[in-house]
Amino acid sequence: MASPLLSIDSLTIAFRQQNQSHTVVRNLSLAIEAGETLALVGESGSGKSVSALSVLRLLPSPPVEYPSGDILFHGESLLHASERIMRGIRGNKIAMIFQEPMVSLNPLHTLEKQLYEVLSLHRGMRREAARAEILDCLDRVGIRNARSRLGDFPHQLSGGERQRVMIAMALLTRPELLIADEPTTALDVSVQAQILALLRELRDELNMGLLFITHDLSIVRKLADNVAVMQNGQCVEQNNAPALFSAPTHPYTQRLLNSEPAGDPVALPPGTPPLLQVNNLGVSFPIRKGVFRRVVDHNQVVKNISFSLRPGETVGLVGESGSGKSTTGLALLRLVASRGTILFDGHPLHQWGRKQMLPVRPRIQVVFQDPNSALNPRLNVLQIIEEGLRVHQPELTRAAREQRVIEVMQEVGLDPQTRRRFPGEFSGGQRQRIAIARALILKPELIILDEPTSSLDRTVQAQILALLKSLQETHRLAYIFISHDLHVVRALCHQVIVLKEGEVVEQGECWRVFNDPQQEYTRQLLSLS
Repeated sequence: MASPLLSIDSLTIAFRQQNQSHTVVRNLSLAIEAGETLALVGESGSGKSVSALSVLRLLPSPPVEYPSGDILFHGESLLHASERIMRGIRGNKIAMIFQEPMVSLNPLHTLEKQLYEVLSLHRGMRREAARAEILDCLDRVGIRNARSRLGDFPHQLSGGERQRVMIAMALLTRPELLIADEPTTALDVSVQAQILALLRELRDELNMGLLFITHDLSIVRKLADNVAVMQNGQCVEQNNAPALFSAPTHPYTQRLLNSEPAGDPVALPPGTPPLLQVNNLGVSFPIRKGVFRRVVDHNQVVKNISFSLRPGETVGLVGESGSGKSTTGLALLRLVASRGTILFDGHPLHQWGRKQMLPVRPRIQVVFQDPNSALNPRLNVLQIIEEGLRVHQPELTRAAREQRVIEVMQEVGLDPQTRRRFPGEFSGGQRQRIAIARALILKPELIILDEPTSSLDRTVQAQILALLKSLQETHRLAYIFISHDLHVVRALCHQVIVLKEGEVVEQGECWRVFNDPQQEYTRQLLSLS
């Protein structure tokens, strides 16, 4: 009988620190055949990514150790292969899409240079032939106007566009096995559907094996042939996808399947005047050309957005990657130039400069999409959370600041005893709670939440949603919630604004838009969610 394409046999993974060995994965056994998709699911910290990185031996040794078991590719051991053999396998035969594209893409190189490097190294292609294949691949993963984007740098792309470039980079090598580590977390539902269709198409076309790591069970339903569920470093259940979804046997699998966002938004107090009023908000970025970088045109990324927001209310901004959601948030924070009017508690923020904005900054806070990038890895949690107090309330003593940090950590469900640890010592859900605590400590009236749950598994996502609702009810916080996850929007938001290419397609009360969408684009988004 022929051996599987990839076989993980009773693998145990440990990390050695100060003469102590900490086991993170125990006796994991998986098999993937050519042309088959295996989904590896579980909460943050369950050992999914560590297992995937071990396939390509990308974890530094030391500290990583493999006390028992093996990883076989076409029946040959990868754990005991020489570095020369592994260099021939990495990228050529086994490719990987990493979870965080901003860290994985080189910020100093253009997209074309980074994609050409893949084709040059792994397939020996010359630049002109490579350009045609690069453009075709970028078009297939949904990068609009791909030819005009080749000279862009990673920071000029939205989070979803960066993820699509990472997917293109992995697919260019036409691997036998593709390891995809949370490749769709930053993507909206329409692009997600497009990427899943592309992965299915390439899997069938190349007879490619696919190891798909995710916390999104709706994707698993659409894509996977087989599913392995991990908890605390162990595989607790493994079955074919239809059987696992119809009759899960392990309590943890049952809990995962029951963790979809649900519930209604927090009840609004009647007759409250608006806290924020936005009229005809627009943002455009200059297009510069020539030796002297003269402005020749403007790229309109946000066009005429208007809404009002009351204390205790949530407005959801939804739409595809690149539709202007995050740019709208930055404009409201006065971090990018805009036109139109922004009235916060009656103050004309659109007319104010940096110095005038300083007294208002504590009242408007932000929680960014990726806590890995938003938290300074060199500061401990106490220093991160108290930073706003140092800037805006310098009269507070050190002891008073620390006491405030302890109180806010308790409020967001973090153990204050961990306040001297660093971000790298926490899970993704805990890091997002740290980011929320940092915003909350200044007692703001408005928080802009930019995709705060997109990188979290469903169980942690449910906890964060419950936390946001609780804080909103307690403090009458107003939220602007930027997301592509319509299930989350429905559970949290009172109003919703649907954006496409910077324009408002539809807006109104959330229940009305979800139950009776008026526009075809909105209906399309809802059908894909």
